[in-house]
Amino acid sequence: MTELLPNYAAGRWQTGHGPGTVLKDPVLGQDLVRVDATGLDLPEAFRFARERGGAALRALTYRERAALLGAVVRVLQAHRDSYYEIATANSGTVKNDSAVDIDGGIFTLGQYAKWGETLGDVRALRDGEAIKLGKEPVFLSQHLQVPARGVALFINAFNFAAWGLWEKAAPALLSGVPVIVKPATSTAWLTQRMVRDVVDAGVLPAGALSVIAGSSAGLMDQLQPFDVVSFTGSAETAGIIRAHPAVAQRSVRANIEADSLNSAVLLPDAAPGSEAFNLLVREVVREMTVKSGQKCTAIRRILVPAGVYGAAAEAIGAKLAGVTVGNPRNDSVRMGSLVSTAQLQAVREGLALLSAHAEILHDGRQQPLVDADPAVAACMGPVLLGVRDPDANAVVHDVEVFGPVATLVPYRDMDHALALAQRGQGSLVTSLYGADETALAQAAVQLAASHGRVHVVTPDVAQAHTGHGNVMPMSLHGGPGRAGGGAELGGLRALDFYHQRSAVQASPAVLAALGL
Repeated sequence: MTELLPNYAAGRWQTGHGPGTVLKDPVLGQDLVRVDATGLDLPEAFRFARERGGAALRALTYRERAALLGAVVRVLQAHRDSYYEIATANSGTVKNDSAVDIDGGIFTLGQYAKWGETLGDVRALRDGEAIKLGKEPVFLSQHLQVPARGVALFINAFNFAAWGLWEKAAPALLSGVPVIVKPATSTAWLTQRMVRDVVDAGVLPAGALSVIAGSSAGLMDQLQPFDVVSFTGSAETAGIIRAHPAVAQRSVRANIEADSLNSAVLLPDAAPGSEAFNLLVREVVREMTVKSGQKCTAIRRILVPAGVYGAAAEAIGAKLAGVTVGNPRNDSVRMGSLVSTAQLQAVREGLALLSAHAEILHDGRQQPLVDADPAVAACMGPVLLGVRDPDANAVVHDVEVFGPVATLVPYRDMDHALALAQRGQGSLVTSLYGADETALAQAAVQLAASHGRVHVVTPDVAQAHTGHGNVMPMSLHGGPGRAGGGAELGGLRALDFYHQRSAVQASPAVLAALGL
């Protein structure tokens, strides 16, 4: 029988009492490890994190907590090669795609370690300057940010087992809030291994970081009013979390990142063959194929002028035709598999729904797999769809296929393009391609209200831009509406979620004694 991975809760490693769920290699179909959380004493786990972990973290200054993050970075870097092996086996990703997850997570931790150093040796943060409450400056109001006196529960998605943990844990730990992470079951191995390495290295206080790999049953029930929960996943599950008594009745603060029909927009000035046109084509192909399209920020809708529709379909299809799909252990493979056969089935079902309303412009499913058995491997080549009448085909603006699938959409004019982008009902990111700086700037402002991030690509930043789908810790990650209404990262703005803002009204002498 395969190894049963232990959970780390209440300051000790402990295994579940059930048979567990088997994690599989999505390419070879082999059993890897098992995870299970049956029978864990969840109240004890949350109490230990809240009381022991929280108290230990809050006793440190921001500078000292930043040093802890730096120590975690060094631990993860020392074990980096083993993480790539796990990602290949459990997620089916090629090395470059695994780097987005693994190295991206380590990089984010490192950034918060640097930013935390600048906050200094204080245990609370001044929020603005003191303001007098009367005519004379003898009674003032000073707003503070103080660490939340609870635990941060992370319920994470399957696509970023490493980055999904550390992009949340970095600001939480820096804020002085202990973390309990529940990774998605299908790819929990990498998260569990990273936590194991950090715990075994002894670089964090007891209770500061816990991992529960198995069912999420009962986790939300443990949340108390001063705790927080951060969720990444489907809109359906997000609705369940919002309706849970912990959130609906006990007012537990919740951050949600859900479905997102992100778009890429080619401006009217970008003719076929222009540099801006070629940049869009290159980015679309990259976003369709990195991690087999399993990114919450991936391009799902490609908006181009109606007169460019045919040229765009041809150019994107030609590049997709060169994408090799199969076993990520083969160096010639550019795109690996979906994370599981269940996810492959979900993508097939979504694609069938979309293709009933669209034409197939490129069908990578016809390409043979490299070093992989199509009867076993959860692999699927990229598929480019197209709709001639996007106004009459609402499904393209409503249904996200979480895989290597995107839809080409023609627009009449810029107002039409903006309206189509906004029909996504709120997205994490949109990207704009063109050379007219004024038109790009105007479009960016128009789209900002419905998108968490607007990524503008002009020919002069061709080699410098960070990519439509790459989430950088300096910028906001989140989006309104169907994207979940959440907000993560954005530099030190991420600390807001893990702090309580309070106004201290007092004399200047008392405020000076706060030591901020």
